[in-house]
Amino acid sequence: MELPNSEDAPELSVWPRFQGLYARFYAWLLRRLPSERQRLLAVTILAGGICGLVAVAFHSSIMGLETLLIERANSAPGHSWIWWTILSPTIGGLVVGVGLTYFAPAAAGSGIPQVKVAYALRHGRVTVRETIGKFVLCAFQIGSGASLGLEGPTVQICAGVSSMLARVARLGPKNSRRMASVGMAAGIAAAFNAPIAAVTFTLEELIGDLDQTMLSGVIVAAALAAVVEHSLLGSNPVFHVQRNYTLTNTSSLVWYAVLGVLAAVVSITFTDSLLGLRAWFRRLRGVPRWVQPAIGGAATGGMAVAALALFHMNGIAGDPYKTLTLALTGKMTLTTMAVFCVLKLAATVCSYSSGGSGGIFAPALFIGAMLGGAVGYLDVIVFHHSADAIGAFAVVGMGAVFAGIVRAPMTSVLIIFEMTGGYGLVLPLMIANMSAFALARHWRHVSVYEALLAQDGIHLPHGGGPVDPPDNEPVPVLGLDAAHGRSA
Repeated sequence: MELPNSEDAPELSVWPRFQGLYARFYAWLLRRLPSERQRLLAVTILAGGICGLVAVAFHSSIMGLETLLIERANSAPGHSWIWWTILSPTIGGLVVGVGLTYFAPAAAGSGIPQVKVAYALRHGRVTVRETIGKFVLCAFQIGSGASLGLEGPTVQICAGVSSMLARVARLGPKNSRRMASVGMAAGIAAAFNAPIAAVTFTLEELIGDLDQTMLSGVIVAAALAAVVEHSLLGSNPVFHVQRNYTLTNTSSLVWYAVLGVLAAVVSITFTDSLLGLRAWFRRLRGVPRWVQPAIGGAATGGMAVAALALFHMNGIAGDPYKTLTLALTGKMTLTTMAVFCVLKLAATVCSYSSGGSGGIFAPALFIGAMLGGAVGYLDVIVFHHSADAIGAFAVVGMGAVFAGIVRAPMTSVLIIFEMTGGYGLVLPLMIANMSAFALARHWRHVSVYEALLAQDGIHLPHGGGPVDPPDNEPVPVLGLDAAHGRSA
């Protein structure tokens, strides 16, 4: 039997011994599922389960590397911890820079823009090399101390898994594109333990309309990925907040509105800083592109040292959720949260703009929680409200900054509900999130993902909808560009 098509041949020829096995499997699949609609349903269900398993493996790899590298560096004896804390993300950036330059250029960046391009311009195709490269390189970079998140990369990895399944089942271009949305939903559901938010994010960021077949596949995949993740890692929310916060004083709505405005300012500062520094690295001719992520890693390590020296807390390098949970429970001081907000913003900009492999979801939530907690202190000081308000404001701040940076307003509300397990802050969340979203969009019309693509010379159709390029026109593949090695 012939290979699915000539476009896939180079990819499958890496494993020629499996071509005969693949042919026999496909013949068996055709006998049992002769129609493409049946195969689409089968691979959608299969993708949900496999994506959940792959996401768990990815997250476990990062946790293992953090224990091996970051925790050992932070606990080194004497003053040597300072150098090890700086050295760990620097070496991680150097290794990842080499991998991105010579093995998998398309594995750079957060992963969301890459999936958007695959969906809009490549029939949802994500290559095996891109998928494996994202898994390995991103795990190593985050695990060594980069200030980046695992959620966006999980989306790209799961989209790659879905794309491979689509090619194995020989789905047509339209259904292969649908599988990209399946992978995105499964990735978000597994990364955040939030299947409902996964559906809304896929609708807001990728699909843009209510294609019934696509939507049903997204829902099935998100649910299955969440079930797998629950089964292996537990069914608890991402953050263990001891109590469900509620709006106990309506006068606090004034400060929630202020939080929305400040979240918009912070979101624009983050986006403009990221794009500006990224453009500077693109113009940096004297340093090889594979060395540049190490510069961002060194800067991140230096800021992690400052946080540890001043406050004896991490959260700048590697997994920020432990420190973030302290803010959600009101156990951090005003000074600590204000400084961590600034340090995390700067560290993430350095890690991402220098050419690293990792996302901005987790950093956005961290920055928002620190900003929200700081505003919560003002509510307590001015109105003499209960200190519980600090944690409540931190919860709302996460959603507000997320809405301002990512520009997914429905998701920004739902994801906070699912991640914290509480629904008592509906009104404050809506006020702060919508204020941050509207002001950020007014001040900067283009979202961060569209701006990153524009820096790479890629302009998606309005709304991110699919466009089928002519057969003789090359399709853009995101990666390190020819000019100076950068990816969205």
